[in-house]
Amino acid sequence: MCGLYSFRKSAEETRSLLQYLEELEFPSRAYVAPQSPIAIVRQENNERHFALVRWGFIPSWVKEIKPGKPLINARSETLLEKPSFRNAIRRRRCLIPADGYYEWLGDVPGKKIPYFIHRPDHGLFAFAGLWEHWLGADGSELETAAIITTEPNAVIAQIYTRMPAVIQPENYAQWLDVTNVAAEEAVQFLKPAPDDYFVFEPTVIARNAPPPRPKAQLSLF
Repeated sequence: MCGLYSFRKSAEETRSLLQYLEELEFPSRAYVAPQSPIAIVRQENNERHFALVRWGFIPSWVKEIKPGKPLINARSETLLEKPSFRNAIRRRRCLIPADGYYEWLGDVPGKKIPYFIHRPDHGLFAFAGLWEHWLGADGSELETAAIITTEPNAVIAQIYTRMPAVIQPENYAQWLDVTNVAAEEAVQFLKPAPDDYFVFEPTVIARNAPPPRPKAQLSLF
């Protein structure tokens, strides 16, 4: 599970890596939590675009947003069959920029040790994501997203049973191209990152940090 991540890189560095059209400034965030607006990059008319959506996937067929745990993650192994995600994996794939994420190790609630997982050089990377557009009966609209997870590599398996799927830069174009690259082909990019891709270290979560495990799905942001 990925329930809290970091995105502290500059707009210039993010745009340089992900090659979207917009020239936008956005705040640095050490703690990006579910229910909050998150940055995604998606492709429309053969061009990449930056967008802000809410983290917590809502399938388009849901008639009403009700309290409950949001769909912040999507398992790579079941994307093609699961009703919540099978349309999005075919039509609405995206990249979610980050520079690290958090996991907790331990069996005792309240005493788990938080770990920060990041590139050895603290560089920027992109999670594989899915986004969706929801339209309410009253005309209200909301765009949401989920981070795709996969089996852990040998390093991450030391602290957790899953890890976010990371799309490598050489695969960005194919992952985002929902017109010419079928879902069955795109899922091949959702493999665990190489063992040397991430390192982890114990960390301290600031007292004002948002909770990593949301209890309820809230109203529109």
